[in-house]
Amino acid sequence: MSAEAALRTRPVRRHGSQTAIPCLFMRGGTSRGPFFDGRLLPGDTGTRDAVLLAAMGSPDPRQIDGVGGGHPLTSKVGIVRPGTEPGVDVEWTFAQVQPAGGAVDTSSNCGNMLAAVLPFAVETGMVVPVADRTTARVLTRNTGMVAEITVATPAGPDGTRHVAYEGTTRIDGVPNAAAPVEIGFLDTAGSVAGALLPTGRTRDTVEVPGVGPVDVTLIDNGQPLVIVAAERLGATGHETPAEIDADEALRARVEALRLVCGEAMGLGDVTERNYPKMTLVAPPRHGGTLTTRSLIPRVCHQSIGVLAAVTAATACVLDGSVARDVAAGVSGTEPTVSVEHPSGAFAVTLGLDPDDPRRVVRSALLRTARLLMAGDLLVPRSVWDPVPTSQENA
Repeated sequence: MSAEAALRTRPVRRHGSQTAIPCLFMRGGTSRGPFFDGRLLPGDTGTRDAVLLAAMGSPDPRQIDGVGGGHPLTSKVGIVRPGTEPGVDVEWTFAQVQPAGGAVDTSSNCGNMLAAVLPFAVETGMVVPVADRTTARVLTRNTGMVAEITVATPAGPDGTRHVAYEGTTRIDGVPNAAAPVEIGFLDTAGSVAGALLPTGRTRDTVEVPGVGPVDVTLIDNGQPLVIVAAERLGATGHETPAEIDADEALRARVEALRLVCGEAMGLGDVTERNYPKMTLVAPPRHGGTLTTRSLIPRVCHQSIGVLAAVTAATACVLDGSVARDVAAGVSGTEPTVSVEHPSGAFAVTLGLDPDDPRRVVRSALLRTARLLMAGDLLVPRSVWDPVPTSQENA
């Protein structure tokens, strides 16, 4: 029986007083969470969000009554379905659930969770591999971003091809080596803010209550970022995430800046939004291009998000940007930018338009992914019960 046929024989069903939804629990890059076939979730957005909140255990800082990990990086959901547009093999929606929050945000991207989308599609039969390497075009429904993703799909003893998870590729922030997931982002400028530089400038000076004038670069090449020199906010840029999280005065200054910059980027009141992300930059210490500390948006990332790294790398090639002030050794039409972060470094290779060096046409990088668990995720039937009353309980 094929993986897709197996999925079809295990639909959403009742399990006693709960609803059982087929689910794969996966790590993508430095994030993890449940992945669902979007065709099996409620079509109504409100009901779908209620299901996701119940599944993750929110709102609760520990998410003790769900599968969330009590941190924004481990409180993420992937919703995947076959492509519905020409030239698109798979489409997905990324859902961010804050542990203590009561809402589901589908307005932003997650390049780490993206790394698990093609493996999920192969596991569930949405994509059928026919060679040792499988490439698919994946559309992120949140922002319209398209990426080409490639994974290894060797044949087993019976000739059936599967996703290879074991390998020698290491990414900082994940303790074990794994098979590479190759991701090529295609023209991601303005994914949320509508333009690479929403204000049209590589540097703006904004007035922040209680802080004063602050130089920033407001940029979106897959993720809306506010890039600011760490020293301007009273930091070094080399603090540990725990030190930043414990510094309430620093985080208050960062949040005040974020609210002002959200308006300047045309994003409106971002008080309840997960973007723009905040990126504190400083000169590199370990041979990279620059050092970053990324807040997502109010908790410091243990490393840096994929699309945040792509966007920060892009800022390094723009003359006049805040990132350019501290960046070391960036040149050429295909520069590789090493973005240092608390767990190591993240290398991004940029393809620049020779006729317009401010236009990035492709961003290439490596991630890894792994299937952690397969089965059903259970939510109370009071949240969602799509099964006809005549169906027997499982």
